[in-house]
Amino acid sequence: MASITLSPEQIRAAPPEVRRWIEQELATSLGLEVHAGDARGQPAQLASCSREELTAVLGLIQGAFPVVNVFFELGRKGASFGQDRLEAYRLSDIQHHTRLQSTDQVIACLNMIGEALRRVRGTAEVSFYGLDGDYCFIATQTRQNIRQLWFELIGRGETSPVAGSSVPDEGVPVREPTLPVEAAAAALHPGVSLPQA
Repeated sequence: MASITLSPEQIRAAPPEVRRWIEQELATSLGLEVHAGDARGQPAQLASCSREELTAVLGLIQGAFPVVNVFFELGRKGASFGQDRLEAYRLSDIQHHTRLQSTDQVIACLNMIGEALRRVRGTAEVSFYGLDGDYCFIATQTRQNIRQLWFELIGRGETSPVAGSSVPDEGVPVREPTLPVEAAAAALHPGVSLPQA
């Protein structure tokens, strides 16, 4: 038998799935009940948003520029897991890229996006994102559609996917923008950061 010692900082810095495993092992060793229905353990329940839904969400949040910044930040490639069904983002990275003052502000923006999605779908039974420590999660399809929406808005609609690929995403050639990217972004939403692959 081998044992290791992890500091609280190491545990907080571990990937979410590792932290969940540690939590489950500790709970089991202490004889605590582990609920299979824990929301953090059920990421597949996150909404997989269509481009049309995301366009409607953007219409509801467009007057709140920090929220729009966070929305488009989720078009960046995150850490994929869950058989490539989920994208994970560090809240602190989103905070840095959007120039917000705290991760609490990032969460407030995520909540506003989630509320807009609930209004679009007409139900309170939908989750736009999930949280685990310093990470937030969205469905990969949602990220891909946010990215596609971004490129459509700045006039850089992506071309057809590469043969054999079902996702028009990273590594796919794009048409030249009709305006310089920075000018298009500034014209659409001042302060919105361009999603990077």
